[in-house]
Amino acid sequence: MSCFMISFTRRVWVYACITFVINIVFIGVCTCLVLTVLAAPQMSDAQLEKTLADKGTMQRHLRCALGEGPCDMVGRRLRTLAPFVLRGACPQCSVQESRHIRRTLAYIQRNYPWEWARIVRQYG
Repeated sequence: MSCFMISFTRRVWVYACITFVINIVFIGVCTCLVLTVLAAPQMSDAQLEKTLADKGTMQRHLRCALGEGPCDMVGRRLRTLAPFVLRGACPQCSVQESRHIRRTLAYIQRNYPWEWARIVRQYG
């Protein structure tokens, strides 16, 4: 009986250690993701207008948003915020980001209607 108890106690201890390590790794990954999103560079109004006017850049960002292409830092930020934005709320967005998002969404609706419909289906 005592042999069983030692074995059982050891298994519980190993399980507790593994669970602890997994939790620490999970917290670390979540922290990194949050810091990456919060550290996203701010875009000026002039940069936004330049980006919206560049068809190649817009296509790249749209492919990123739809999961069909690679994403840069801006694209990753857009993918993170898309579900919130499409629901009409973005609690972690700054005032400038909210303004830029509204401007960008209006531009995409007007100039890329097919892609807009797919984005709404995917994130809405």
